[in-house]
Amino acid sequence: MSTQNKYFDLSDDMRIPGRWVLSQLDIDDRGRPMDPWQFDQGKVLHLEGVQLIGVGHPGNALDFSLTELSTPVVSSRVVSVFERLALQDEVQFIPARVEGQSQPYFILNTLQIFRCIDDARCEEVLYWQPEDGRPDKLGKYRNVVGLKVDPARVDGANIFRPWGWTVALIVSERLKRAMEAEGITGTRFIEA
Repeated sequence: MSTQNKYFDLSDDMRIPGRWVLSQLDIDDRGRPMDPWQFDQGKVLHLEGVQLIGVGHPGNALDFSLTELSTPVVSSRVVSVFERLALQDEVQFIPARVEGQSQPYFILNTLQIFRCIDDARCEEVLYWQPEDGRPDKLGKYRNVVGLKVDPARVDGANIFRPWGWTVALIVSERLKRAMEAEGITGTRFIEA
């Protein structure tokens, strides 16, 4: 019997002193509107323009940051980690321009969504109900506290979003260790 992989909820470490905070701009470099919610749908995107990312609070640039709408923005150092681990088929790196930065940044678009939340192991899960008046969200998670995933339901993936709760970005222990070994800044990993 093989041992199951450990998984971690990858988030933005807001405890870093002097760090920047990124904001989501809903336009591209040509001034056209961009849908900020398209980056958590688990599919390849074909965009013509370059997404613009603002700096809501100036500070030290990080390799990994989330905008206020939880869009992951990464440096070329993060891209290199994915390339070294041959994980390009699990993500799409969309060129982005961060206000005031000359080096390249990318939106990390995760291409996999799995129905993998282990409700019984989470601290609390709430679902959208008919009385909530949101038929578009009926049956999806309204809130998840203490997120836990079932490794048996993710097909050995290294990065993905959980179905119904796509605000979470989940990574494998393998990817976590590679990012830590590379010294990628801005990350916070909580076992899921």
